[in-house]
Amino acid sequence: MANEIVLEMKHIMKIYSNGVVANEDVSLELDKGEIHALLGENGAGKSTLMKVLFGIETPDEGQIIMNGQEVTIKSPQDAISKGIGMVHQHFMLVPSLTVAENIILGVEPKKGVFIDMKKAVDEARKIAEKYNFDLDVTAKVEEIPVGIKQKVEILKALYRGADILILDEPTAVLTPQETDELFIQLEKLRKDGHTIIFISHKLDEIKKICNRATIMRNGKSMGTYNVSEISTDDMSKLMVGRDVVLKFEKKPIELKNVMMKVRDLTVYNSQGVLKVDSLSFDIKGGEILGIAGVEGNGQSELIDTLTGINKKYTGEVDIKGEDTRKKSIHDIRNLKLAHIPEDRMVSGCASNLNILENMFSNQYQQPDYSGKVMLKGKVIQKRSEDLIKEYLVKCNSYKQNVGMLSGGNIQKVIVAREFSTGPDIIIANQPTRGIDVGAASFIRQRLLEFRDAGCAVLLISADLNEIFSLSDRLAVMYKGKFSGLFTDVGQVSEETLGQYMLGLKHDEELGGVIYE
Repeated sequence: MANEIVLEMKHIMKIYSNGVVANEDVSLELDKGEIHALLGENGAGKSTLMKVLFGIETPDEGQIIMNGQEVTIKSPQDAISKGIGMVHQHFMLVPSLTVAENIILGVEPKKGVFIDMKKAVDEARKIAEKYNFDLDVTAKVEEIPVGIKQKVEILKALYRGADILILDEPTAVLTPQETDELFIQLEKLRKDGHTIIFISHKLDEIKKICNRATIMRNGKSMGTYNVSEISTDDMSKLMVGRDVVLKFEKKPIELKNVMMKVRDLTVYNSQGVLKVDSLSFDIKGGEILGIAGVEGNGQSELIDTLTGINKKYTGEVDIKGEDTRKKSIHDIRNLKLAHIPEDRMVSGCASNLNILENMFSNQYQQPDYSGKVMLKGKVIQKRSEDLIKEYLVKCNSYKQNVGMLSGGNIQKVIVAREFSTGPDIIIANQPTRGIDVGAASFIRQRLLEFRDAGCAVLLISADLNEIFSLSDRLAVMYKGKFSGLFTDVGQVSEETLGQYMLGLKHDEELGGVIYE
């Protein structure tokens, strides 16, 4: 019996005003009740294709056919009215509102001119029960875990009548247990007849949950494959056009001197909430200390303090034997500390400046690039061109605005800037989040090269494959403390790590202290 086709995108063309061909003759076909993976490097055209489907972008050529009828989708509201829902990688929830208020936002039940909150809560409960989503609809979104927020986003789309769900990197910030739970929910939705487009860079997850996969490269489709019949290696090769290193051979560890010493570090946020609770640790040259944890357990506050962004703390932070309390961010950087920030768009780059300006924003004062009166323009241009080649940045030239690049290429610009300073310490916060397998492999390989050269690396990542493959020691942060420490990383399972991340297991003896 033939599968029922619910949606076809035929020969989609999208060329942006700057001449970039984002989609070139791309076709996509979805069967009713399937989970269909959409794969490709950043800049491959996945996002543009989904923006066309969700009415954010208008295609220059091509057709969209739903249930046998050609349709025009003019806006996200138009897409929603046609039964298409999208759950973005960065949640679109209002933290100060309850779960129920977020679910019904924009389509609120009314009693006269006022919102009928009792009915809103009842309707939110009903749809949560209908799809077996176990959550408290009266809880405020700012107080619920990341995994529950993901469920709220999905329920928002289902409440608006979505038959086709677009999920953009849905597991990026979830623990293994939360991911398994999400997959159970998605499987139920699939069996209920919903069709799901699953955008992810995690190939093992695609093998686990998806029926078919459409693979894109350089704006074109490389074909659609049955997931059961294609290996992760072949998926990678189709995405990037070459073999990709998915597993790394690490050299034996050779520890050097202590590069960073932290003692009794305690940090409260602006609301007076304790976020970092008496942490003490050392990082030595030649090692990668990985920190895993569900977002919101103090990682961001820890990094802001170590890099000099936050000065409101008690305790001690020493870098290469120097107390950093009274040092500026510039002073700390001059101690040869490199920082890859968590959010590349908010704190990693200036999107309205060009590649050259971003690459040298922390190096203009160096004698190599600055004369007595003027900057050495030709030297900076040549160096930026060399870095673009070395870090495989896809761009027109160093004059191109960073905001015009894909996410993966923006990340490469940031990494090139940080790594080109010859650091002794690297703080890498989510260094490969939301970027493709090729770019991620490149950045991870570079981190290992710095480790082998005697650099101290602090790696904070929600990607457990990354944490496992790179870390020499692995700590878990939970409610501002280290709940677990593993010195033999190869002997730890994802399930065990997830239990520490969720607070189901806790090493009481650590007490936030992990140094010898």
